Amino acid sequence: MSFLSPMFSANPDPALLIDSHCHLDAAEFDGERDAVVAAAHAAGVGQIVVPAVHVANFESTLAMRERYGCWIAFGLHPIYVDQHLDEHLEQLDDWLTRHRPVALGEIGLDFYLPELDPARQEWLFVEQLKLARRHDLPVLLHVRRSQDRLLKYLRQYPVVGGIAHAFNGSTEQAEAFLRLGLKLGFGGAMTFRGSQRIRRLAASLPDSALVLETDAPDIRPEWAQDVPNQPANVARFATVLAELRNSTPLEIARLSSANVLATLKLSF
Repeated sequence: MSFLSPMFSANPDPALLIDSHCHLDAAEFDGERDAVVAAAHAAGVGQIVVPAVHVANFESTLAMRERYGCWIAFGLHPIYVDQHLDEHLEQLDDWLTRHRPVALGEIGLDFYLPELDPARQEWLFVEQLKLARRHDLPVLLHVRRSQDRLLKYLRQYPVVGGIAHAFNGSTEQAEAFLRLGLKLGFGGAMTFRGSQRIRRLAASLPDSALVLETDAPDIRPEWAQDVPNQPANVARFATVLAELRNSTPLEIARLSSANVLATLKLSF
């Protein structure tokens, strides 16, 4: 399959879904990426946001925009904290200037993995918040067992908005993110009936709080745990969220897409 022009539009139909967090450049999609994108488009996905995680994949992230028309972001992910050098922040600043992504990300804090130096993580996070402020960009946040500390820094270095991706905090923490102008991402974890806290939040938060995501190829849904997650699954996630909220998939698509556009400062 060959794409002579981008699959995704810069101005998608408001009834189409937006996958607000998808690592489309990941190695799991090598050799079948065109088919994965075509399947997403056929499922009603009108746009995909692809965040970078390391300077080493800035180029492949940019390629997702050039080949498919995806919206992209650049950032230094906390899981790779041992690999991020101080000079990578200068490179990030340069890429933000030259390539004008829609957001800065994926950035944040991960206190789940004990081997990741928390002090180094926090320093890198703060420096990237400063870059987000300088470039007037929203942020795509990795928040794993770090909600309160991350909120602390967002209060100290407020940004123009963003998304707390794969949100798994308390109701009080969710409300704190919302007060700071951020949206909360829901995806594969929401599909597990045992994920009661996530499902309660998905059911009860205001419409303006929610965005859909896959985190593909990661956070696989309940019905497909043995294969990489795909952006096409965001359509089924919309159905799950509609059931939880006593709504319809179309209404969920519209509100989620509107929320993504609002936080990325874009328009239909």
